[in-house]
Amino acid sequence: MMTPEEQLDYLVGDASEVHSREELLQKLTLDRPLRIKYGADPSAPDLHLGHSVPMQRLRRFQELGHQVIFIIGDFTGRIGDPSGRSRTRPMLSEEEIERNAATFAEQAGKILDIEACEILYNSEWLEELGTEGILGLASQYTVARMLERDDFGKRMANETPISIVEFLYPLMQAYDSVAVRADVEVGGTDQLFNFLVGRDIMRAYGMDPQVAATWTLLVGTDGTEKMSKSLGNYVGITEPPVEMFGKLMSISDELLPHYWALLTDEGFEGADRIDEALRHDELHPMDAKKDLAGRIVERYHGAEAARQARQEFEQVFSRGEKPTDMPEVEMPRCDLEDGRIWIVRLVRDCGGASSNAEARRLIRQGAVRVNDEKIQDETENIAISDGDIVQVGKRTFAKVSMS
Repeated sequence: MMTPEEQLDYLVGDASEVHSREELLQKLTLDRPLRIKYGADPSAPDLHLGHSVPMQRLRRFQELGHQVIFIIGDFTGRIGDPSGRSRTRPMLSEEEIERNAATFAEQAGKILDIEACEILYNSEWLEELGTEGILGLASQYTVARMLERDDFGKRMANETPISIVEFLYPLMQAYDSVAVRADVEVGGTDQLFNFLVGRDIMRAYGMDPQVAATWTLLVGTDGTEKMSKSLGNYVGITEPPVEMFGKLMSISDELLPHYWALLTDEGFEGADRIDEALRHDELHPMDAKKDLAGRIVERYHGAEAARQARQEFEQVFSRGEKPTDMPEVEMPRCDLEDGRIWIVRLVRDCGGASSNAEARRLIRQGAVRVNDEKIQDETENIAISDGDIVQVGKRTFAKVSMS
């Protein structure tokens, strides 16, 4: 059995910031499971590897017998978290929130023991606050303290509007901690301000403050911005194995230690080992990426899926061959005009893009081929036949099936 000191190292040894380690150590001596809070606003329906970083640490708390409280921010999602934002987020409709939230618990179960989690929706207590409760909550914090937030400060300096409702977001997230009596809140470094507000609000309500533990944000596959679905630089945890493997193989060599530290069980020690081997030419970056991609695909899809994804990658990319097993896209003949289809629609129907704008961009960049012929005119209506092969980028292939 681990001592409290050993538990502390196991739980937050690789954290970016902990406020404070001494408080967490003291809590670990309590004769009860700690209540560990993690919140996610359903602004998008899919979880990606960036979400997995704090959630893998939540799993460690579960392993040691602590209670994870998974909060789906169906109420706060209507406001939108201003963290890291240079402008006000558009407010989501109830329908969008319900649709996105529906997939969260299932996807989170790929990382957490979801049956052991308390899954709560913060509308349960925030809707009950009413005008009097919200005014009482708002009275506990000052505008000056709120403007200490880095992104708010930058927007003030740039004369970019800040909605009053955005000031309510960290307060309502903080009230979540009051409602669930959180001992610890876990998340990315962009959430630190919100977590610290939570500590202050818990004190204002006569409660012991939660410990705030944050981890470095995972950089996206573009190598510059944090991983985000809206930026298109993400790897979804429910993506097909081949797609997941291919995206991870596309990261730069410089990102390898970063991904290794945050996404594998070896953590920073493993990242240092990989970095040392790469710098001394003892390990080829391609081999290190294949190892990393295989580990992550195995975590979410199993060992056999990881083996097949690696085999498919090597066949397509190393030997320049087409995949042996590619999805078919059904194309009703009645939808075609003289056997032709708009290339933008074809790219979308084949799963190569999620929007017309993205499809147009890929076409202009020369990323689209039909039967190995590059298509770069986004206005073109091309002839399509049964069995034609559509390729988008290096990883997306589809076979046309006429019906």
